[in-house]
Amino acid sequence: MGYAALAFVCMSLASLTSVPAALAQSALPNGASNLQETYQDWRVACSQRDKASACTISQDQTQQNGQRLLAVEMQMRPDGSALATLLLPFGIVLDSGVTPNIDDQPALKPVRFRTCLPNGCIALLPIDAATLGKLRTGSRLNLKVVADGGNALGFQVSLQGFSAAADRITALAAR
Repeated sequence: MGYAALAFVCMSLASLTSVPAALAQSALPNGASNLQETYQDWRVACSQRDKASACTISQDQTQQNGQRLLAVEMQMRPDGSALATLLLPFGIVLDSGVTPNIDDQPALKPVRFRTCLPNGCIALLPIDAATLGKLRTGSRLNLKVVADGGNALGFQVSLQGFSAAADRITALAAR
């Protein structure tokens, strides 16, 4: 999924999630209206709206033919927690939700799908500070779903660069 498609998804989600107040009050460096940086497998994207900026970190995965497999977008909260928006493809059992886990650690609480859009189906994953710490030191976030045929299906999200990207938007929020 390209930046335009991810931007469409983000704008579509505007009614589902809100930007934390601490991030909304920060200004981008050198008066920039947009900021896009890459930290290994993660992207930092910030946009200036009026006098406030909103920053997220994200990762998307596509097949060689360009078809999107999944997208993850995360907003950091001032209390040290985060909210991840997961965009997964069609063809999965929605009632089963998404079961995340980090590396080989026990599974986190499953989250239900919130809605489906033309780009795929969305689940919101609240992440507490302790789990965020595990993401910072982990190597992969595993997302398990059930395919329409009843078979388990897993997606792996690389955590390479996650900590640096999270640190960057925290630093931008402190400006």
